[in-house]
Amino acid sequence: MDSSTPGPDIIDRARAAVSERAELPGMSLFEHLDELRRRLIHSAVALVVGYLVAVVFAPQLYSLMQAPLNRIGIQLNFTHPADLVNLRYIQIPLVGAAILASPYILFQLWLFIAPGLYQREKRFVIPFMASAVGLFLSGALLGYYFVFPGMLKFLIIDLSHNLGVHPIISVEEYTSFFFSLILGMGATFELPVVIFFLAMFGVVSPRFLWKNFRYAILIIFIIVEIITPSPDIPTQFAFAIPMLLLYIISIAVAWWVHPERHKIKEKSA
Repeated sequence: MDSSTPGPDIIDRARAAVSERAELPGMSLFEHLDELRRRLIHSAVALVVGYLVAVVFAPQLYSLMQAPLNRIGIQLNFTHPADLVNLRYIQIPLVGAAILASPYILFQLWLFIAPGLYQREKRFVIPFMASAVGLFLSGALLGYYFVFPGMLKFLIIDLSHNLGVHPIISVEEYTSFFFSLILGMGATFELPVVIFFLAMFGVVSPRFLWKNFRYAILIIFIIVEIITPSPDIPTQFAFAIPMLLLYIISIAVAWWVHPERHKIKEKSA
């Protein structure tokens, strides 16, 4: 069947990929469970270390969060006595710990799935690590320096002046809004990494991605409409173009790692 066919065929290919790798010589079920336990423990230790580092630098991290509001002259407020305790010792350190420990956790993830990979696939560990961390940071920085300030200006300055109301923003609500957008932008930029695995396992193909390019454009502009409330066309395209480029990069990544390319290469050798 054509690998570009959408719908249930994707599920069938995913099942086939899992079944194929289950037959590879490697660890037993109990060895896999023991390996999972080991990787989870290592990741938990990394999170604890990241938390200890982040809790020390929480005031500096808060200053980075407050900076976009300072530029538009807005002061945060808190409505519950425990809000600042939650911010200082829970929210900021936990998010900081997750970001600091993420490269090590990603490496633990790779070590866990490595026994289910072919030898030619294991050499992708360095591109996987570099792209996963780099793309997340790129998305988060784009959100912090461009998307988030633009949203604040539109939502707080433009709309409040237009409606004649005074903004009173609580630290709890601002923190949740800040983290959801910044981390969401970082996660969105992980699209090539997700496609990397789906293509490597044969679940999607470059032809499938290219055939559904028009649907990808539609979905991207819907996402852009949500994360950029400014209605002007240049702003919409300023954020849609990087996401479209990521999708095109994903097609190239799929071509690079898809099993069919390696089979053709081996036959022609």
